[in-house]
Amino acid sequence: MNGSNRLGRKSLPTSQQAEHSHHDDTDHEHTDHTHETGDSAHAHVHSEESLRRIVNRLSRIEGHVRGIKAMVQQSTPCPDVLLQIAAVRGALDRVARIVLDEHLTDCIARAAQEGNIDVEIKQLKAALDRFLP
Repeated sequence: MNGSNRLGRKSLPTSQQAEHSHHDDTDHEHTDHTHETGDSAHAHVHSEESLRRIVNRLSRIEGHVRGIKAMVQQSTPCPDVLLQIAAVRGALDRVARIVLDEHLTDCIARAAQEGNIDVEIKQLKAALDRFLP
């Protein structure tokens, strides 16, 4: 690739583009899924549709990262690579927002109903401390 060839988001295959939409899923079929540490106040349950959407988004991000790797290997101009890295960051931020939104609307709400909200809030704060810059 030469210096005048800019590789924008639209020029990547669809599988490598960062997704820019979010569709709310209000009906939930639940599947158990627990924290890595196993010390959650309750089992986290999420709909199959929700899990599918998140995994699909992460798969697209994974493909986009492979595309960036190829750009670096092909000596694509740095500004073009940085633009694609910014797109991946944005896509990861959107996935994090979906996970956080579902945690607040499903897990925190459930913990409040079950009377163990304090533990759940403490875990959320610890996670946010690690997540936010």
